[in-house]
Amino acid sequence: MSLITTINIAKSYGAEDIFSGITLSIPYKARIGLVGENGVGKTTLLRILLGEEEPSAGQVQRAKNLRIGYLPQETLISSGRTLWEECLSALDELTSMQAELQRLETFLAEDAANQEIIARYGALLNRFDRMGGFTFENEIERTLTGLGFNRKDYHKPLNLLSGGQRTRAALARLLLSNPDLLLLDEPTNHLDIQAMEWLEGFLKHWDGAALIVSHDRYFLDQIVDQIWELTPDLEIYRGNYSAYMRQREERYQRQMKNYEAQQMHIAKEEEYIRRNIAGQNSRQAQGRLKRLERMLRDANLVKPQSHRHIRLTMNGVKRSGDLVVRTYNLKVGYQDDGKVLIEVPDLTLMRRERAAVIGPNGAGKTTFLKTLMGFLPPLDGEVKLGANVSIGYFAQAHEKLHPHWTLLREVQKAAPEMLEAQARDYLAKFLFSGDDVYKEVRALSGGERGRLALACLALQGANLLLLDEPTNHLDLPSQEILQRVITEFPGTVLLVSHDRYLIDAVATQVWEILPGQKSMQIYQGNYSQMRAEELEKGNAKIAEREKRKEDAKRSKYKESAPNINPLVLRDLEEQIGQLENQLEAVTAKLEKPLEAAESISELGEQYNAIKKALDEKWGIWESLFSD
Repeated sequence: MSLITTINIAKSYGAEDIFSGITLSIPYKARIGLVGENGVGKTTLLRILLGEEEPSAGQVQRAKNLRIGYLPQETLISSGRTLWEECLSALDELTSMQAELQRLETFLAEDAANQEIIARYGALLNRFDRMGGFTFENEIERTLTGLGFNRKDYHKPLNLLSGGQRTRAALARLLLSNPDLLLLDEPTNHLDIQAMEWLEGFLKHWDGAALIVSHDRYFLDQIVDQIWELTPDLEIYRGNYSAYMRQREERYQRQMKNYEAQQMHIAKEEEYIRRNIAGQNSRQAQGRLKRLERMLRDANLVKPQSHRHIRLTMNGVKRSGDLVVRTYNLKVGYQDDGKVLIEVPDLTLMRRERAAVIGPNGAGKTTFLKTLMGFLPPLDGEVKLGANVSIGYFAQAHEKLHPHWTLLREVQKAAPEMLEAQARDYLAKFLFSGDDVYKEVRALSGGERGRLALACLALQGANLLLLDEPTNHLDLPSQEILQRVITEFPGTVLLVSHDRYLIDAVATQVWEILPGQKSMQIYQGNYSQMRAEELEKGNAKIAEREKRKEDAKRSKYKESAPNINPLVLRDLEEQIGQLENQLEAVTAKLEKPLEAAESISELGEQYNAIKKALDEKWGIWESLFSD
């Protein structure tokens, strides 16, 4: 069953064609990742599927009564409601049913024998229960906690929340609304790793379908089972992101091989025709010419295009000493308030190591980097850099860039010896061409500023790179290039990142700032190894705790068993079983009160009486084994 189907849709704005000939189908329970270079039209396609934009050509067919939830890339909800009220608004049907149940209860208190009201109440209560009416407040709390909110945030007006918090509020409301299809445009923006992992768990067990635009490769690996690449054609790959990368390379190599074989065939045929068109074999040459012309008209392969991406290299790196960074009793924070953000264990970072710093938003990761660089003094302890260490810093907010400078000026500031022509050629490697080089920095998008900051960083010749969220706003091909460069970099790297795919690929150790503990834990290995180690330790603790409980039960039973009459015990357990069966039968009647011979009040009395008797029997059973 397809929720949405499109047939040869196209979109253009004026003379500019965005895409054309897109035919797709989103089935029930689908998990699809939509990828493609920035500007290729991914968001436009989502808006067409949603119905907020119309295609220039083609058809969009949606299932009847389809409920779609859409999270735009930039969502700044604004209202006078509190965070809790905003989430509650996604459950209007349940809250209306709750109010109606309360109204009917008032009538029943005055006229308990009114069969019409009893019937209405029973049917509504059954529907309310099936829709999660008794647990929806818990569901709101679980969702808000999962997305990184604290209880103190629940009753804050939305207008007082930060932009990132309001985006997360919009996501919470969307998930609680439980649509048939989720269209998510960069859902992990503004989420820390804990919140990302919660969202992954939610989507894995969610019954609806999801089409997700994301630059988070680890997130796509965990969630999707299909990748759609908009090129602007739509190419479909089975599996997650890692499977897509392998298949895409295999497909490109296969297409290139077919193209090269065809070009060799064409060249061979043209050479034969040229040599024989006027000679003894003229008839054969003319026949080959006709076949070649027909092939070129009907089956000429287009040379497959490799993806356009930045060409990033780190040249001219001087060797540092083997010891690069060492800390002693370091405490990180701000001098003006004296509040400690992180108590850092004594760290040692050696040449060619690559450490990743992770932790919740606001934990002090950027402050930690600035303390290591000497931009901020430590509250206590000290930081020592090794011999010949030269630091290159990539700032998350790109504050080292000058808003009113041109791109050309920024690059020539980083490399004063560069002539304008050389600087233009250099910027072209980072996808800035033509008059782009004369743009002011303030006119650039987030992704463009990130590429410019990387271009300037690569010119510094630093042997210690401190990278603060370097993949933010970069498209997937650029992230792949950055990953390769970090892996091959001959110096040392310390990066702050939420990009778990990048951390998995490059990190030799992970430094995790523990939520709410103001401390840092050091792990040798990458992100997946760290999580596997934590899971193993957690499972071992659970197994040990269960074993202790079981051993205690056995010990207690052995001590008590000789004093218990087995006939009394068997009779008691039979009574408990009978009462549990009776309770189950009454519960089934309460779920379908219109089909029951008894009234709701009679069923309620039976339920309470059986429950009371059952509790008493269990109390007797437990007392037999008590000291």
